[in-house]
Amino acid sequence: MSAIALKLVNAPATAEPAAVTAAVPPAPTPAAAIAERPVAIERSEQAVTPPAREGLGEGGRDLLRRIIPPVFGIILLIGIWALVAIKSGNIPGPDKTWAAALKLFADPFYRNGPNDQGIGWNVLSSLQRVGIGFGFAALIGIPMGFVLGRFTFMNRMFEPIISLLRPVSPLAWLPIGLLVFQKADPAATWTIFICSIWPMILNTAEGVRRVPQDYLNVARVLGLPEAKVITRILFPAVLPYTLTGIRLSIGTAWLVIVAAEMLTGGVGIGFWVWDEWNNLKVEHIVIAIFVIGIVGLTLETMLLLLAKRFTYESR
Repeated sequence: MSAIALKLVNAPATAEPAAVTAAVPPAPTPAAAIAERPVAIERSEQAVTPPAREGLGEGGRDLLRRIIPPVFGIILLIGIWALVAIKSGNIPGPDKTWAAALKLFADPFYRNGPNDQGIGWNVLSSLQRVGIGFGFAALIGIPMGFVLGRFTFMNRMFEPIISLLRPVSPLAWLPIGLLVFQKADPAATWTIFICSIWPMILNTAEGVRRVPQDYLNVARVLGLPEAKVITRILFPAVLPYTLTGIRLSIGTAWLVIVAAEMLTGGVGIGFWVWDEWNNLKVEHIVIAIFVIGIVGLTLETMLLLLAKRFTYESR
């Protein structure tokens, strides 16, 4: 009797584990799981990776997006210019201007006397005046901006003077230059100086004021002299602001020199425009407009690239 009961008790115990073993597969070993993992990752990457694009790549499409709008803008400008020339009759059209430009730039550096020179010499003369006046403005304006931004007393002393003189038209200073220098060439250079100095002063002073106070506190704790504070702390931080002021100044200077040379005469692109107007060569005036614009754009682009080079926040 006890043998039969023992048999009945043991029978279910042996059958139930057998069913569980058949239903649950054996767990994979760690080596097998590691071997299968790259296959799964590779399949997922194949599913996510987009198909290869045909035709132009992303770089080519980006280049087209940059080139096509300016090309359409230039075509629109030439079209409007041609329509105005047809309606007016006095303004030369693009074809007539292009033919005159080919003759003009065939020999841009000829000289037939002091008042008869090629357009190349006139552009170089204007750039020379701009460079001299702009250089003197930088030598005075940038250090003055550092002083005004560094010392509150100096800023309050010169602020009303700058606020009074800055809105004055640069050409209003031309008679003062003629009175002082008694010559047209230095008077035009003086006009460039006076119109270029304000953006440099204001932007440099604003850059000095924006330097974090923690930098100056560290310099005070270390006992740095004022010269080292300017060269080691202020100058690297203020340089982007100073370059912005320089870029604004060079644009203003190139605008003013044309008007100043029209009034003073001599050699320069402004005088050349006025002389061509007296000779009734309107197509040359149109060419000079494009030359002035291209030179101004080149100067501003060069300074803009220089400013981006020294903008530390963009790195």
